[in-house]
Amino acid sequence: MKKIFASFSIVALGLVFVACGGTKEQTAGKDNSWQKVEDAKKLTVATSGTLFPSSYYNDENKLTGYDVDVITEVAKRLDVEVEFKEYNVDGQITSVDKGEADLAANDFGLSGDRGKKFMLSSPIKYSFDSMIVRKSDDSGIASLEDLKGKKAAGEPNTNYMKIAEKYGAKLVTYDNATNDQYLTDVANGRTDVILNDYYLQKMSVGALPDIPVKILENVYFNANFTGFLIKKDSVALSKKIDGALKEMQEDGTMKKISETYFQTDVSVEPKEKVTESVSAE
Repeated sequence: MKKIFASFSIVALGLVFVACGGTKEQTAGKDNSWQKVEDAKKLTVATSGTLFPSSYYNDENKLTGYDVDVITEVAKRLDVEVEFKEYNVDGQITSVDKGEADLAANDFGLSGDRGKKFMLSSPIKYSFDSMIVRKSDDSGIASLEDLKGKKAAGEPNTNYMKIAEKYGAKLVTYDNATNDQYLTDVANGRTDVILNDYYLQKMSVGALPDIPVKILENVYFNANFTGFLIKKDSVALSKKIDGALKEMQEDGTMKKISETYFQTDVSVEPKEKVTESVSAE
């Protein structure tokens, strides 16, 4: 079985974060974001290495995953090497803001204050949010309103934890914990629920079938998409990346990579109609 690491530390979707400081990608008003990459022949990418199946280490101790494979193929088509630097979520965002990384690849979405400083590439994954609960009793949860008084697990400052708190849950925070720890804690009652991305949860539950947890059926919310997180003024780099992603979508490469990790094509909008929208504010 694959080595599975923290899929819930992020979840990168919707983290509200304002980084400080940073270097500018522009000189005298000129956007040199792509020129910098082209001259170095290297695209520097921030990621976690702990987010299954987007960015994690396989049985051969090799960094792999959906986001990792997609950006590696993008770099290949742009004729540059790719260098990965590993951080937690806050570290990834800070590294892009400071210019230590050209972009972040870790199932990132964009909302809240993040949109003031960053932008996303074209979407590489469409999804929606869901909740993991105990198999035996659904953790006593049948709706978002039932989160009141429940113990919600996740990494601090994520949008998921903010939503849980909004609905009255008690927060139990982790830092780069592994999937089995997250799921086992729900199963044994240390926690009750994990809010996160549906496909990440589906893969994690499927990879650890002996832990008695499940995704709560038909309680889905916040249809969303994710991409690569890029500094807002790196327009030239963004255009290059989007051009490569468009080629990959057209020639079937995105579909092939997606099906490798998700057994379905997450690079197109899902068939499920998710209309409920939940704000963390």
